[in-house]
Amino acid sequence: MTKIPLLINSLYNLNKPLSPHHLPQFRVSSSGRQLASGGNDNLLHIWDRSMASANSRTEWLHRLGDHTAAVKALAWCPFQANLLASGGGGSDRCIKFWNTHTGSCLNSVDTGSQVCALLWNTHERELLSSHGFTQNELTLWKYPSMVKMAELTGHTSRVLFMTQSPDGCTVASAAGDETLRFWNVFGSPEVAAKVANVKPVPGPFAHILLGFQDQVC
Repeated sequence: MTKIPLLINSLYNLNKPLSPHHLPQFRVSSSGRQLASGGNDNLLHIWDRSMASANSRTEWLHRLGDHTAAVKALAWCPFQANLLASGGGGSDRCIKFWNTHTGSCLNSVDTGSQVCALLWNTHERELLSSHGFTQNELTLWKYPSMVKMAELTGHTSRVLFMTQSPDGCTVASAAGDETLRFWNVFGSPEVAAKVANVKPVPGPFAHILLGFQDQVC
């Protein structure tokens, strides 16, 4: 008996139809041992492989309620185990950093606007955030000081999504203004080529998004 449906069913009742606007966010850690989920209930849940059970309802490891708005931005740190960044919506505006082993909040930074997405630089200790009201921009931060390094403007509406190129250098952003923009924000391909490629370790959450999509499509 597979453990994954038990974990999914304890997160959300998939018998109810969900609109894209209300879809929860899922992010699996690079080790495959932990899963972070966030949604419109302002809650961040951390799920751990060690707590998955084939015989009973799977319980979360941590239930974190520090955000005061929807949690739609999640990003696992690529260089430090058990470090997760999360971002809150318009009435929260904060990026929070979590030790997912203990459930403690390590730092909280008020960005001044809605946090829509987060991306870590895989080559340097930097974090990129995208925002909605009021700035509609991307912001590059130095970690862990969270000194603001750059503000990337151009979008005229909420920057809802970001994704990274395979070499880790270029970021594509998509916004409510119906445009895609490409940013050379994380350095040059020549520098990235010197960094060894690390393949993610398959884990018990590998099929979680496929199973979830089958239910909501």
